[in-house]
Amino acid sequence: MRALIAAVRFLTRLPVPGPDTRAEDLPPAVGWYPLVGAAVGAAIGGIFIGLCLGLPAIVAAVLAVAAGLLLTGGFHEDGATDAADGLGGGFTTEKVLLIMKDSRIGAYGAMGLWVLLSLRAACLVALGAAAVPALLVAMAWGRWSACILTRLPALGHGLAKEITAAIPAWVPWLSSALVLAATALAWWLGLERAAWAGCAAIVATLLWAAYLMRRLGGQSGDLLGAGNQIAESVALLALLWGLP
Repeated sequence: MRALIAAVRFLTRLPVPGPDTRAEDLPPAVGWYPLVGAAVGAAIGGIFIGLCLGLPAIVAAVLAVAAGLLLTGGFHEDGATDAADGLGGGFTTEKVLLIMKDSRIGAYGAMGLWVLLSLRAACLVALGAAAVPALLVAMAWGRWSACILTRLPALGHGLAKEITAAIPAWVPWLSSALVLAATALAWWLGLERAAWAGCAAIVATLLWAAYLMRRLGGQSGDLLGAGNQIAESVALLALLWGLP
């Protein structure tokens, strides 16, 4: 239960009651990430559907995306932005890590963030009434990517390295069970392509892991955030691929 509370506090800005979160609660919290992701995705989809009752779909989508950023604090988006700057401007592992530590946003990060947020809003419009189960399953798989990417060697000396070193062996099993349950729920809610979204997210996560090992030799917190956003975006695209 402490790990679940830690996961909610770590991935969102919700004021969760309960005991203070300790450093040792964060590694097992990774197992609960898909559950938190599914809840966040369902909330964003629900906000979009509600706003569509009185606003044009594109306006409702932008506001729903903004509400999601308020809910999570833009946690993974911030990591993806730093990763884009680092990977775009650095030619060595040391330089990439140095750039990612800079709190300022560069051209690569700005372009990457614009693409991510624009894609999410556009997908909401295209999904329409299926937004709730679609965002639920996509964000669950996005958070699941952490259980794979944290198996890579940790780079630098940030929080990601401390968490990676202490993740229990059961965490990937719990994370995988929860994301499969979220996929089944999305299918039950009428999202026929839910399984395809999961398959696409798995492939995207594995390709990102292979790229990080080849390019840098490991992962960091910002690169985990980027992996989350990649898996989530690919899952949404899989849901829409081939549709009119």
